[in-house]
Amino acid sequence: MISQESAVTLHFTIKMKDGSVADSTHNMGKPAKLVIGDGSLSGSFEQCLLGLDVGDKKEIELKAEDAFGMPNPDNIHHMDRTKFVGDAEVEVGTIMAFTGPDGMEIPGIIKEVAGDSVTVDFNHPLAGQDVTFEVEILSVE
Repeated sequence: MISQESAVTLHFTIKMKDGSVADSTHNMGKPAKLVIGDGSLSGSFEQCLLGLDVGDKKEIELKAEDAFGMPNPDNIHHMDRTKFVGDAEVEVGTIMAFTGPDGMEIPGIIKEVAGDSVTVDFNHPLAGQDVTFEVEILSVE
């Protein structure tokens, strides 16, 4: 049974309000692994997993603030187009990987291109969205 610090292997599907699928481990062909309490999930989502066991399936509805949070205006940056080198297409809607201050790669979505200025949004693509997680628990250690 899932409790604090359980290592959990699960399949999940994230659905938007309109029923469309935003993300699914089934599409990737391999399940996700996580440890309850390690900070990779929101606390409210973890609370919904506690007590589930191998073989359980559950649909969890999360409000935006409990799922991926609300968009933060501080996560929107204006960058000089000359910083985009190589064959990278600088087009609105493109998701690109940027190197953050800590050296980790973070995804950013290009929101606007105006002359030499490129507006990049580093908020999670699902920030501000209410979502439904469908989970299937495969193993609990």
